[in-house]
Amino acid sequence: MTRTPSLSHPFLLGFDDIERALDRVAKGASEGYPPYNIERLPRCDNEPDRLRITLAVAGFSREQLEITLEENQLTIRGRQSDDKTRQFLHRGIAARQFQRSFLLAEGMQVLGADLSHGLLAIDLARPEPERLIRRIDIESRD
Repeated sequence: MTRTPSLSHPFLLGFDDIERALDRVAKGASEGYPPYNIERLPRCDNEPDRLRITLAVAGFSREQLEITLEENQLTIRGRQSDDKTRQFLHRGIAARQFQRSFLLAEGMQVLGADLSHGLLAIDLARPEPERLIRRIDIESRD
């Protein structure tokens, strides 16, 4: 089945990367674990816009979590292993692994991460891009 590109309008040139990013986001939207929040933090003075991603990672230690940033893809991985020395009469809390990815806009910066009370908070900043106006000379081929 052939998919019609959504950004194929003749005035939208060079947006192939955005279309591929939208495809990746659509594929990952069905992930349900771990639950997360994304919030805009209050702006202070001359600071750029800031966002916070908070993931509910109860039961994970700092050593069992990994945050990576590859190009514009922020990936959070959690790996727990079963403790073979413990004998459970009921096991309602499973040791599970997860991977949650977020595609960041160009220029987004990861400021840091904090793990507290089972919540992993990752702070991001979106600096205001510089506005560049460049004059293009028109050549004459007469």
